[in-house]
Amino acid sequence: MTSVSNSDKLLRKELGLLDLTFLSLSAMIGSGWLLASLSVASIAGPSGVLSWIIAGIMVMFIGLAYAELGSSIPKTGGIVRYPVYSHGSYTGFVIAFLYLLSAISTPSIEALATIEYLTSVNPTLSKLLTNSTVVNGTPVTILTPPGLLFSILLLFIYFLVNYYGIKILGKTNSAITVWKLIIPVVTFMLLFFAFKSSNFTNYGGLFPKSVASNYVGPVGMLYAIPSAGIIYSYLGFRQPIEYSGEAKNPEKNVWRAIILSIVIAILIYTFLQIAFIGAINWVSAGVTPGNWSALLNSKWANSPFYSELEAEGLAIAGAWGYVLLIDAVLSPSGTGLVYTGTSARTLYGLSAEEYFPLIFKKLNSYRIPIWSLIVSLIASIIFLLPFPSWYLLVGFNSSATVLTYIMGGIGLQTLRKTAPDLKRGIKIPFASIIAPVATIVSLLIVYWSGFTTLFYIISALFIGIPIFWINYAVKILGLKKWIGISLGISQLVVNIILTIIGYYSLVLNNDNPILYFALFILMALTPLVVAYLTVNTNEKVHLKSGFWLMGLIITIYIISYLSEFGPSSNSAPIRFPYDIAIISIIGIIFHYLAVLSGFRTREIEEIIEDQKERRD
Repeated sequence: MTSVSNSDKLLRKELGLLDLTFLSLSAMIGSGWLLASLSVASIAGPSGVLSWIIAGIMVMFIGLAYAELGSSIPKTGGIVRYPVYSHGSYTGFVIAFLYLLSAISTPSIEALATIEYLTSVNPTLSKLLTNSTVVNGTPVTILTPPGLLFSILLLFIYFLVNYYGIKILGKTNSAITVWKLIIPVVTFMLLFFAFKSSNFTNYGGLFPKSVASNYVGPVGMLYAIPSAGIIYSYLGFRQPIEYSGEAKNPEKNVWRAIILSIVIAILIYTFLQIAFIGAINWVSAGVTPGNWSALLNSKWANSPFYSELEAEGLAIAGAWGYVLLIDAVLSPSGTGLVYTGTSARTLYGLSAEEYFPLIFKKLNSYRIPIWSLIVSLIASIIFLLPFPSWYLLVGFNSSATVLTYIMGGIGLQTLRKTAPDLKRGIKIPFASIIAPVATIVSLLIVYWSGFTTLFYIISALFIGIPIFWINYAVKILGLKKWIGISLGISQLVVNIILTIIGYYSLVLNNDNPILYFALFILMALTPLVVAYLTVNTNEKVHLKSGFWLMGLIITIYIISYLSEFGPSSNSAPIRFPYDIAIISIIGIIFHYLAVLSGFRTREIEEIIEDQKERRD
């Protein structure tokens, strides 16, 4: 069997700084730029401009933490592997499964975005059901059979480009990314010709009350960050890390690509939001002036910038609208291409850490993890079915991803403590400040996603954790088979029951929270405690170092319920801005608990030994 450290040596080193930067930008400038500006305006109004800037700065802190990790340990599928190196297998599995949920659904989001945009010229591709059940005023778009077939075709094209190798992906993506940078820049420049300052000063000013989320003032501005596609649009910064095992000179190029791509994305998205709000023609959109929440149900919802340019009547603006329709295929497709590869590399990383079967490490003749790629394609197709709306899926996707990013700052400071002899491509200055800040901002973003989104994410997480008890804990940690199976099945069954109860009693009716949370805490902690008491003594550290993570998930879940982002936003006992202070304190406490829980793992020993051999 190929060792963890040697498995990455089989991958081709083809990607330079420009390729890595363009992979990151291509992942960030996809469906988000086409649809998020309208979604943000509907939730936050003019303050949505600040939402992009705040989110960009927050992501920069997370990116700085990962910049050191990515340049020090260039491993394909790195984000799902770093927690294993710093905290062992249990924490590693929890974070990896969360990340897998988000990564494997992203190509579906991008294919869906293309269909939604093209609906403006071909209504047979999807159907907008404005009278059906909606969430926060978001319309549900149902793909018609032709739309579904076209989406599957797009996913298959993403698969083929990735199949033929990383070099083909890198060069194909670079060409698409040049296009993707030009189009949004020209778009916001054209829209400035139709700029109306009254859209920023009238209709409620910076913080209007007519918003889809029912969260007013700064709360709506913050809620938009995870829920309206902002964080989703920034999450592509991780691509240089995911592809670092295939990068030339990763010690220098990974961190440079991360920082450069985030800065460029902040500028582009901020100007797009300013231009979109400034150019809103309320009459053309069929919306009462100042009714920001109605934008999501307007005839602009499927193709915001195309509709906005078309409404201006300028010849050049109208012509550019058709260019946007072409971009509606190319921009999401570029992101879909990248994330299809990311999904495959996430599965590859899980297999390399022995969480999943070794078949997911099998490479084709182009040195691509073929079975991981095939499963990613199948899973992406499946995700098209239960999540028919871009606006609905991005909140779940974004928050699941950011919940994994709490390990950026924690991993940085933990490995500084447990692996001081690790060769680092870059040593981030002021790491003792940046690391806890990265943890705090990750928690804040997750918290701002709202209790309902957290409910779905955590329920999905505890469907995955039983796999750890049944498979990995038995096979690797020496847990007795009957105990592992019993723990896994019981946790799965209880979680399913709690999910059903929670949906009807908390999400819909806001009843019996004390009983639900008491049972939830038992369900989350009991298997961990039982396994810790019965597993081989030498392996207890893997479980002991994960108690802080379960404690953090439970704490943030309960605080979310009790806050303005919970079901009872108007009567919540925890109010803005005191909640930010509470989350920050919780973040600091659990950050240092996590750092203290970290240990020098076998995996990090193997990496350090490999570095010494290469130096010699």
